[in-house]
Amino acid sequence: MERIASFAVNHDTLTPGMYTSRLDGDVITYDIRMTYPNSGSYLENSQMHTFEHLFATYARNSRHGDKIIYVGPMGCRTGFYFLTRDTLDPADAIALVRDTLDFIAEFDGPVPGATPVECGNAAEHNLPQAKELARRMQPVMETWTVERLEYLK
Repeated sequence: MERIASFAVNHDTLTPGMYTSRLDGDVITYDIRMTYPNSGSYLENSQMHTFEHLFATYARNSRHGDKIIYVGPMGCRTGFYFLTRDTLDPADAIALVRDTLDFIAEFDGPVPGATPVECGNAAEHNLPQAKELARRMQPVMETWTVERLEYLK
């Protein structure tokens, strides 16, 4: 079988930030890396779950909502994939991630979509940890530029 693109990224040199992972037709997949791979420090399930609910809710309700396809955690628990239409300019994608981090860091109230009727694992959420994750990523993304979207070789 052919090696998939995400396995071709050198995880030994990967640092937290935002990267263009794939281009598939009109879909751009961004890698929002939040921890250093293979460091022994990984995102907690309840933290990722709440972060995902808040990220998806904010991004899909933003002015770019019609260009958002998906946001979800990586199986390795080191970050998230963020899929957009290619009509969303990369600079706007970075700005949206910044705005989303600000939203999550300051969020107060019930987590959207976190009731048993709306969510398949409604009991596993952790808003304080999701907010802390957003706060940790804010300084990383503060100076991120389109030029930095490319993985280091």
